[in-house]
Amino acid sequence: MSNNKLIAIVLLAVGAVLLYFGINATDSPAEQVSEAVTGKYSDNTMLYLVGGGVAAVAGVFMLTKKG
Repeated sequence: MSNNKLIAIVLLAVGAVLLYFGINATDSPAEQVSEAVTGKYSDNTMLYLVGGGVAAVAGVFMLTKKG
């Protein structure tokens, strides 16, 4: 297995874990109150969601890239 495929799989796994934690964080009572008052999620929750999405997309892109 090449190094690029290994990195892609790791990125995909890290992205999935970050998305899992981000989605769980949005369901917490404190986060729901904060979102209701301010209209947005906390910075940490957004970091999990955005970082996880970017890492997962990068991993998928690297796996599907030819060459």
